[in-house]
Amino acid sequence: MLRVDPDSQVPPWRQLHDQVRTAIAAGTLAPGMALPTVRGLAADLGIAAGTVARAYKELEAAGVVRTAGRKGTVVADQPPAFAPDELPALAEEFVRQARLLGADRVAVFNAVNNAWPVDG
Repeated sequence: MLRVDPDSQVPPWRQLHDQVRTAIAAGTLAPGMALPTVRGLAADLGIAAGTVARAYKELEAAGVVRTAGRKGTVVADQPPAFAPDELPALAEEFVRQARLLGADRVAVFNAVNNAWPVDG
């Protein structure tokens, strides 16, 4: 699920940070779910453990995840309130992911429009 694009201008820790936030917002990562261990994820992605640790630290500071002792890092029970200043980073990550899949602007717009609840 999580991956790092070595060709991206976005630092690897930020890519992970944004992907975790996106997965939580999409419901892919639910409250209480454990994230991969720092060392395990670093090994899987071929990056330094410090890179993963920084992403997790930033997520914890934002209230998105929490450290749960032996359970490691888990998704926080109560997601943080909407912060408008974070929306551009989420949009950029979504567009980046969509472009990696070969989607064009119209397809991305339609996907967002279709995913948005009629009553929301």
